[in-house]
Amino acid sequence: MAVHNTRLSIATRVPAPLVGMNTISHIEGGSDVTDNLRLHGFNNLTSSLSFNIYDICYAKTEEQRRAYIDYIDELYNAERLTQILKDVTNIIGAQVLNISRQDYEPHGASVTILIAEHELEEAAPEQIAPGPGPLPETVVAHLDKSHVTVHSYPESHPDNGISTFRLDIDVSTCGQISPLKALNYLIHSFDSDIVTMDYRVRGFTRDVDGRKLFIDHDITSIQDYLAEDTKRAYQMIDVNVYQENMFHTKMLLKDFELDNYLFGTSRRDISFEEARDIEGRLRKEMLEIFYSRNMD
Repeated sequence: MAVHNTRLSIATRVPAPLVGMNTISHIEGGSDVTDNLRLHGFNNLTSSLSFNIYDICYAKTEEQRRAYIDYIDELYNAERLTQILKDVTNIIGAQVLNISRQDYEPHGASVTILIAEHELEEAAPEQIAPGPGPLPETVVAHLDKSHVTVHSYPESHPDNGISTFRLDIDVSTCGQISPLKALNYLIHSFDSDIVTMDYRVRGFTRDVDGRKLFIDHDITSIQDYLAEDTKRAYQMIDVNVYQENMFHTKMLLKDFELDNYLFGTSRRDISFEEARDIEGRLRKEMLEIFYSRNMD
């Protein structure tokens, strides 16, 4: 089944550029645009970015399935996830207030970081614009924001050899700095076969004339803030509700190399017929997750 990059927009309008100087920039087509808004008091808007990231593999035997779960559990333990979230905190320009983390038995981990806006330093213009953000190798620390959380969920099918690993990540900020800055870093930090993303803006702030502003930047799709290599690597579908400031993008990795999905064995160790059967199972699993429905 072919999947193409598509955008479904449920809207009666496209968000118009905001008119209005608390140095808030808006973007057009992913590029920074210098257009300042004069706000009355603090920017009270809350921006939230949610990720569901899936890694899929085939582990034939019960022993291999247990080994995969143990491997992924160690690879993405609470310590590793904490470091990733610290990097995210730096990217969006935030200061860590508190870290709570836990490794679970028999498997799984979670991390929550409370973050706050810096009170003294002014946000740099490149931090205020929603994106695109840096890749992992280009991360640098900046300033100070709300909360960042991650939870991991490894699991296996009881009898067909398919094992999956899901990470749920939420980045929520108040004020000027956008969680979209963490977008590219998070996608490149994990083996992401399937990604679902939701971005929403809630609340309102006011300009100096008292007029409510329900969003402080232009956006038509989360895809606008993805790095070019990510756009080339994934097939994507959008469902956006502009009038509610809700944006949803699903991503499915285009490249399928069977060896990348085999755990505890390799393509050369199995027959052509078995390889074709395994590939069919894996592709079916990935499409079911991508479309959120069973395909029996």
